[in-house]
Amino acid sequence: MAQQAYMTETDNGGSGPERREPRLRRLLARVVTGWRGDPRIWRRGVITAAVAVVLAVVMAGHSRIPNAIGNLGSLTETFLPWFGLLVPVLLVIALARKSATALIALLLPVSVWFNLFGGLLFDKTGTGGDLTVATHNVNADNADPAGTARAVAAAGADVLALEELKASAVPTYEKALESKYRHHAVVGTVGLWSKYPMSDVQAVDIRLGWKRAMRATVATPSGPVAVYVAHLPSVRVKLEAGFTARQRDKSAEALGEVIADEKLPRKILLGDLNGTMNDRALTAITSQMRSPQGAVGDGFGFSWPASFPMARIDQILVSGVEPTTSWTLPATGSDHLPIAARVKVDTTAS
Repeated sequence: MAQQAYMTETDNGGSGPERREPRLRRLLARVVTGWRGDPRIWRRGVITAAVAVVLAVVMAGHSRIPNAIGNLGSLTETFLPWFGLLVPVLLVIALARKSATALIALLLPVSVWFNLFGGLLFDKTGTGGDLTVATHNVNADNADPAGTARAVAAAGADVLALEELKASAVPTYEKALESKYRHHAVVGTVGLWSKYPMSDVQAVDIRLGWKRAMRATVATPSGPVAVYVAHLPSVRVKLEAGFTARQRDKSAEALGEVIADEKLPRKILLGDLNGTMNDRALTAITSQMRSPQGAVGDGFGFSWPASFPMARIDQILVSGVEPTTSWTLPATGSDHLPIAARVKVDTTAS
């Protein structure tokens, strides 16, 4: 009996889970022991800690970074979410240096980043809604406009906006979309396709000298909606000039003024704004409209470049309607990803 008891105890001690736990404890003990009693853990990694503090300050105070030199503020705000990638790099350095000071300092940028973008990490998509809208910069050099049109239309949008329409390709888009959309209008390089009647179609002056924005009233079953389509000027990042966006900024201000003067209470803006919701240059627009992606989307919803999306410069913004869900559509032949959202036009309905 004694021998049997001894064998049983030995067999239990050799089981996988029960042996791995002591090994993990020993490993953690070694790490703690290596730091315990070492007074240099507070003196090492001061530079890493300083970088962590600067990172936190930059993210928290991004709106105070001046645009006077190369629009540095707007450039920072465009790629602001990606600043969080510096945290794991600094963490590895802090652990390698065995620096308690650096580890504590890292709590600052982590807290700031989660305060700014933590809400985007969770799926907030809802249900319901009575109008689906979509927008896509199709790229003037798109080699397959018909395929792109069919792919975007497959998303089931009631209202579809297209930007960067090449004049010679417009008939191709019209033919590809005519079976699903009875109403459409093209103004300059932007167009709007709708399953519902449209009226008051007109160009919107965004101070460019050519037509890249339009407005129409869409008679949805739940009431009229003022729908704007815009393609703001592109921005460039140049070594000698920084983030050049002066024309984009002027056009954003002009568009914001027109939207502010809109008589209809329900407004939707669809288009390529060449800027993110964090970019202060779009304040004239974003201060009076909100993004369904931020309110009811899943993730960051980056739309550009399509090969490796790094920023959401294509936008759906709403006012006077209630967003219920927002999402990014699969890639087409464009260098942008199409995006879509569903909203509740009749906000009085339960």
